[in-house]
Amino acid sequence: MPQKPALSAHDTPVGLIALRSIGALILREISTRFGRTPGGIFWIFAQPIGAILILSVAFGLLLRNPPLGNSFILFYASGMLPFLIYSGIQSAVQSALRYSRPLLMYPAVSWIDAVFARGIVEAIIGLCVLILVLCGALEYAGMSAALRIGPMVQAVVMLTVLGFGIGVFNCALAGLYPVWGTIWSMLSRPIFLGAGVIFLYDGLTPVLQAILWYTPWVHMTGLFRSGVYATYSPDYIEPVVVMLWALPVLLLGLLLLRRHHKTILME
Repeated sequence: MPQKPALSAHDTPVGLIALRSIGALILREISTRFGRTPGGIFWIFAQPIGAILILSVAFGLLLRNPPLGNSFILFYASGMLPFLIYSGIQSAVQSALRYSRPLLMYPAVSWIDAVFARGIVEAIIGLCVLILVLCGALEYAGMSAALRIGPMVQAVVMLTVLGFGIGVFNCALAGLYPVWGTIWSMLSRPIFLGAGVIFLYDGLTPVLQAILWYTPWVHMTGLFRSGVYATYSPDYIEPVVVMLWALPVLLLGLLLLRRHHKTILME
C-alpha cells in the first residue's frame, strides 16, 4: 500500500502550531523563573508565607480572635492565597508582549501565544502555592476534614478568568499608552484591602457593603472562604458580578491586541 505523505510545515494544523509555540514559551518561562536563580522556588513559597505570618502576628496582637474561625493563619491564608493567583496572572499577562518581544519577531510565535503562555505558567505556580501553603495552614488549624472543594474550585476558576481578562486589557492599554501602567499600579493598590483578605464582608457597614458588592474580588474571596470554613455560608456572593467584569474586558483586550499588537511591539 502506498504510504501517506508526511505533513510539511505548511500543512501542519494551525492549532497544533499554536500549542507547540505555547508549550515552548511555557518551558522558557519556567526555565527563566527557576533555572537561573538559586532558591527561586523557595522564594515563590516564602513570600506568601511571610506575608501571612506578618498579618497573623500583627492582628493577633490587636484582636482576641480572627473574624472567622480560631486561627489567624488560616483566616489570612484563605484570603491572601486566592487573591495572589489573580494578581500574579494579571501582572504576568499585562507584561507578556514586552517580556516576549524578541521571540515575537519569529513568524511561528504569535502575540496570543505569549499572552496565554505567561498566564498559564503563573496560574500553575499560584495553584501550587495555594495548595501547599493552604494544606499547611489547615494542618496547623486542625481543619483539613472540613473542606468543601466545589466553592474553592469555582473561586479559583473565576479569579483565573478575571486575572486573564484584566491582564489582557491592561496589556493592550499599557502598550498603546505607557502611562496607563503607572495609573493602574496606583489604582490597583487599594484592591487588596477591598478584596476582603483581612476582613469579612459581613462585618462591614451597609454603606461599604453596597460599594464593594459591585467589585469582583470580594465575591471570590468570600466564595473561597466558604469552601474552607464549612460553617460559613455568605449570602452576598454573586458569580455573575465577577463574569461581568472579566469577560467584557477580556474580549475588548483581545480585540485591541489583535488590531494593535504590531504597533505595541514597535514601541
